[in-house]
Amino acid sequence: MILPDFYIDDLIKRAISEDINYIDVSSAYIFSDEDRTDAYFISKADGVLCGIDIAMRVFQLLDDSFTYKLYKQDGDEIKKGDLIAEFSGKTLKLLEGERTSLNILQHMSGIATMTNAAVKAVEGTNTSIADTRKTLPGLRAIQKYAVTCGGGRNHRYNLSDAAMLKDNHIDAGGGITKTVETLRKKIGHTVKIEVETRNLDEVKEALSAGADIIMLDNMSLEDMKKASEIIGGKALTEASGNVTLDNIRTVAQAGVDIISMGAITHSVKAFDISMRIK
Repeated sequence: MILPDFYIDDLIKRAISEDINYIDVSSAYIFSDEDRTDAYFISKADGVLCGIDIAMRVFQLLDDSFTYKLYKQDGDEIKKGDLIAEFSGKTLKLLEGERTSLNILQHMSGIATMTNAAVKAVEGTNTSIADTRKTLPGLRAIQKYAVTCGGGRNHRYNLSDAAMLKDNHIDAGGGITKTVETLRKKIGHTVKIEVETRNLDEVKEALSAGADIIMLDNMSLEDMKKASEIIGGKALTEASGNVTLDNIRTVAQAGVDIISMGAITHSVKAFDISMRIK
């Protein structure tokens, strides 16, 4: 796990506080603090695991006597029926943390699984798969981490990472050339500029203006091929908009360097994992 402990612990504590409030009425009146239970996580689908360390951390924060053994790690491909982890702890605390732990693990594994499907779909091309800022508030870091576990790459984390001039920046700023010139005079030398383009004329203008990355937004396959030829390696090319697992390989074959997909974070299906009591 490469994410900082303080971020993970803060996320978990907020989630647990939301779920438990002050008492778990389903369990607190049934089990004593001395009752202990052995349990395990099992996969109910095929995909890529992600978030297992965070899932275990949920139980650790609730129960300092919690112990566990992992059989699968983040980034591992798993099959239906695979044993992911075995663990032991106070019965009450395992039941209190079950939903929070699984919510995180299923969501992150869903992202890793969908990302991996996109990565495999473009194998053999020179195109990489990247995420976007279309993430859930407060969860961006774990969602972007999940993308990397699936074999994808991260776009910018936030608005400070790079200058990305979208259609509204360009329209409000007086066009591509003027907006890029204005920006160049003020940004630091380490900041790259990406320009979103909607047609081939804008591609030519963005290239002339010195854009480091040129996004081909919702372009047809024919126009993406022409744009890649026009750019000719003088800037990175990024395709975005209406890309699905059904058409992603065709988009990659248009010659783009990067395909960015909001769907791998904002529209994923939760991966099916269950907690079972032994």
